[in-house]
Amino acid sequence: MRLRSLLFVPADRPERFTKAAASGADAIILDLEDSVHPAAKDVAAREVAMFLGQPADGVLRLVRINPLDAGRLDADLAAARCADGIVLPKAEGAASLRRLVDRLGGEGPPVLPIATETPAAVFALGSYSEVADHLLGISWGAEDLPAAIGAATSREEDGRYTPPYEMVRALALFGAHAAGVAAIDTVYPALADQDGLARYAARAARDGFTGMLALHPAQVPVINAAFTPTPDQLEEARAVIAAFAAAPDAGVLRYKGRMLDAPHLKQAQRLIARA
Repeated sequence: MRLRSLLFVPADRPERFTKAAASGADAIILDLEDSVHPAAKDVAAREVAMFLGQPADGVLRLVRINPLDAGRLDADLAAARCADGIVLPKAEGAASLRRLVDRLGGEGPPVLPIATETPAAVFALGSYSEVADHLLGISWGAEDLPAAIGAATSREEDGRYTPPYEMVRALALFGAHAAGVAAIDTVYPALADQDGLARYAARAARDGFTGMLALHPAQVPVINAAFTPTPDQLEEARAVIAAFAAAPDAGVLRYKGRMLDAPHLKQAQRLIARA
């Protein structure tokens, strides 16, 4: 399953659903939470259920439900019963996943938690490996957490994260890889800044994220490009794998003037698998 780009769509804007599905995103997220006014949530849930009853046309269709304690869980899960996955906001580790899975009767679509939106959630990032079988991946957010603790912002003036949120980003990344699931970086909110988006997405791919959330269809091609290995990268990875295959008893190889060992082989194999 490829999850490079996951595009949010407000669930109360059904006229946007088909356009989002045709954007080239690997997945769309029909959002019943933050982008929908409380008075419109019942209508939005009905629109989601109707859309999910139609053919998928190859794109994964996820539904972001409201938080577990928001009083809408039954209605949201009923709307999302045909979804390919559930995005769980305000998740607080394995305990939140177990609670959701229990509500689903032990079965249901895999879950993508937004795993850093409360202070308690940060301390539970290592627990997701306990419920890895129920996970689609792990993502994080940089907006709700500063609001929860009274911070002015999560970003410096130049757009970089402040140190606390750099730490949270890294912990979410490692939590995903510890659980063996997709590591999905958060949104880039400056919609008109395509160059900034390209730099952000490239950094995410460099750091070990496997995909990214998107807010607008115009962001999708940039994100897809960042998380798609280039022909040169694939050629280099295949050459590294071939070099180790030619010397199966060697722990360390000299290759193009540099030394390679087991981590380099693993990195090359992961790149090929991602492609």
